Amino acid sequence: MEKVEFFSGDMTSAEKLESIYSRVTMRLVPYLFICYIFSFLDRVNVGFAKLQMQKDLALSETVYGLGAGIFFIGYFVFEVPSNLLLEKFGPRRWIGRIMITWGIVSAATMFAHSEATFYLCRFMLGVMEAGFFPGIILYFTYWYPKNRRARITALFMAAVPAAGLIGGPISGWILDTFSGCLGLAGWKWLFLMEGIPSFVLGIVTLFYLDDGIGSAKWLKSDEKNLLDGCIKLDEEGKCRHCLKEGLLDWRVWLFGVIYFCYVAGLYGFSFWLPQMIKNTGINSALNIGFLTAIPNAVAVAGMIWAGRNSDRTLDRRFHTLACGVTAGVGLALSAAFQANTLISVLAATLGMAGIMACLAIFWAIPTAMLAGTAAAGGIALVNSMGNLGGFVSPYMMGLIKDITGGLAPGLYTLAVLMVFGAILVMIFAPRGQRAGA
Repeated sequence: MEKVEFFSGDMTSAEKLESIYSRVTMRLVPYLFICYIFSFLDRVNVGFAKLQMQKDLALSETVYGLGAGIFFIGYFVFEVPSNLLLEKFGPRRWIGRIMITWGIVSAATMFAHSEATFYLCRFMLGVMEAGFFPGIILYFTYWYPKNRRARITALFMAAVPAAGLIGGPISGWILDTFSGCLGLAGWKWLFLMEGIPSFVLGIVTLFYLDDGIGSAKWLKSDEKNLLDGCIKLDEEGKCRHCLKEGLLDWRVWLFGVIYFCYVAGLYGFSFWLPQMIKNTGINSALNIGFLTAIPNAVAVAGMIWAGRNSDRTLDRRFHTLACGVTAGVGLALSAAFQANTLISVLAATLGMAGIMACLAIFWAIPTAMLAGTAAAGGIALVNSMGNLGGFVSPYMMGLIKDITGGLAPGLYTLAVLMVFGAILVMIFAPRGQRAGA
């Protein structure tokens, strides 16, 4: 039982610890959740912008897919350095800097006027946002022991489907309502209006976020000691390697491959979901936005349930396998029935729920393996390798659509990748309830 794990049956201390962690979670997670909503929204709103921008800029499907995915090249190149700089400068200043600069670049995408400028804006957005997600995952290891981490990661990553749930209708509304306002196309207003909040939140982060337990003025000394004790006990079983050893650890590279499969599924699906729904015969951008909200709404509940249940049972392998197969089935069905709006949306719902549940459970495994500088570099390497899937899959989907005229072969490929990633976790993740939990 969790309550006796740290305090040998001292229920008073255990209850106090629960109370402290409730305060920590309320202080950190809702705010970081909001930040991640705009992080994800600013990288995928190009899927809605495509509904108008593609015609205005005369972009082919392949060019759109490459532009959508090139974000992840900038992200990949600067991911590990960014996470190391977070350790040097502290989460508060570095995460604040990341958000301010990505907000500026996201809004500036409204000035794209050609293939080259579209590519440049997407690449620079990736450069500026590099380090945000792995930085937050690393930041959670400063506060939470491993047996609490999957549920916290799930709560945080629920921002991804929440961004679709909230952002889909909002993006559709902006496109329909502001098109032609002040002589600007609706997609230009979309980038501007969804980039400004990230800039503002970045400034707020500089004042709101704490670098760790020691700098949290809202905690008492005895409360800090309890939390520090949990973290120190948690790290006793971890491998404390230097950066070089962490980056050369074969498990880090393996989990990078697994994460590649999951991220390819997420972005290959997310970037094309509005177009998939439009292809079923829905023409209104606002209605497309509402329909994209359905898969994301279910995914929020699904990933939180999966994260909590995975922590409760301390099992990562079988949970991941079940969620990966669920995602694969949903993606395959969305390909098979892409002309039917009802079945397509239901299949997309199943696929998105499975994808997000896999992502939520996944991060509890590598963060249980590494500590110190190896954790900063290792987590960043896993995330940067995985995010190459965000480059490959949108480009692949666009290329396949240009060649075949349809999205079905690409969706089947994404389904295979999701199941393959889940099988790798099943084979290589630490066995036994507490291993890797």
